[in-house]
Amino acid sequence: MDRAWGYILLIPYAAVFVLFVVYPIAYGIWLGSDVAGYERLWDDPIYWRTVRNTLVFLIVGVNLKMLLALALSSFFVLPYWWVRVVGVLFILPWAVPHIPSILSIRWFLNSEWGMLNNLIWQITGTFGPAWLSDTNYAFACVIAVHIWKYLPFWTLILIAGRMAISRDLYEAATLDGATPWQCFQNVTFPQIRNLFITSTLLTTIWSLGDFNSVFLLTGGGPAERTNTLATLGVRFAFKEADLSAGVATMISGLPLLIPLVILLLRRLNRQMAE
Repeated sequence: MDRAWGYILLIPYAAVFVLFVVYPIAYGIWLGSDVAGYERLWDDPIYWRTVRNTLVFLIVGVNLKMLLALALSSFFVLPYWWVRVVGVLFILPWAVPHIPSILSIRWFLNSEWGMLNNLIWQITGTFGPAWLSDTNYAFACVIAVHIWKYLPFWTLILIAGRMAISRDLYEAATLDGATPWQCFQNVTFPQIRNLFITSTLLTTIWSLGDFNSVFLLTGGGPAERTNTLATLGVRFAFKEADLSAGVATMISGLPLLIPLVILLLRRLNRQMAE
């Protein structure tokens, strides 16, 4: 009888899982089997530009973000009270919801009446760049906003890893005459290397699906030149009502996603075994 009640109580959870996980995945796979969607992508120059944008977004954005997080984590572990104050301010971009924070940056970068160009005009008497209307500036701003938004989180992760390192290791290195850089090379980084690599893999996976940073800042413009796969798939599916092309765009990111997930799972299993 107890087992029967257990099965009955599981029914609502199973129903939610099937309705919101199994069904969307199965429906997406079914839509992705339509060859016409892939044929459209193959002949669409916007799609190939988007693939290039996505690769640049991941390679530049992720690596720069994690290197900055590694550098900043060494600053935020300093034992000064004012460092804690700076840390509270530093974490705000990640804590504030996406929509108001990124839309405020969009207003700040507006080329006609934005605060940044007004400041440039007041100081230099010249017009500032068209930050969100020029293709090169716009995509650079997308990467910068992505880094600005998610850098605090990964910095906190690396700070936690640094704080777990035994102080005895640093004391021994100092007694041996090691410089701060040598302490980092021989003590800090070897201790947090696994955490750094795992975090880099995880943020790469998450960044591949970062829709907000692009859509809220540029909307994929100007002239659809700052799209990534996440925003282009939504554009096809909802703006052009071509659901098969939208799903095909998302599925085309799997050759990037699946190896990253496999590598991440292997690393996690190896670390748990140790």
